[in-house]
Amino acid sequence: MEANQEIRSRSGLEYTGTLLRHFADLRDGTHGGASSRPDKDRLFTQAVALIDPVARQVLDELNADLLLDTGTMTATGVRDDNQGGTVAIWALSWPEQDAAGVGPIELRAYFGIGFLHPHLRGGTLGDWPLNVFDREQAEAELPTLRAIASADIQNLVLQTGGDYRIIPAVLGRRRPSEKRH
Repeated sequence: MEANQEIRSRSGLEYTGTLLRHFADLRDGTHGGASSRPDKDRLFTQAVALIDPVARQVLDELNADLLLDTGTMTATGVRDDNQGGTVAIWALSWPEQDAAGVGPIELRAYFGIGFLHPHLRGGTLGDWPLNVFDREQAEAELPTLRAIASADIQNLVLQTGGDYRIIPAVLGRRRPSEKRH
């Protein structure tokens, strides 16, 4: 295990452990002990695989609770970001959002070409360090991804001028499986 991966928070809080690993990266000019871009890219690809089930869980939760199972989740896997970096995107779209002309809820893992290490972000908001090297660290990002996705859906509603009607649960609609026969 690399030295950076061993950094843990004194309090045992994993999100502060993520920040400590991030600050150690900045201090050392590395990512998870890697200094070359190819090694960092390999770690990014591994991090995306680790974070994938967590990102899917978050979007599944929002789909069930807010979108009443009307949403469609897509995932790109790791791909070129057309600017020399790499990105992986998990997106949740639904009919009302599409009709309103706003984007889907997005969770992104990206590694920009000029970046020291990768980050997480939403479709409408900023960055959180992606310093995930094992399953435990990936699972610890669940609250972070929930916060990112929640802020993203809030921002999408604001982009419509505050039209809360794009959220099926607000209107009290039934899930497709709950329709009366």
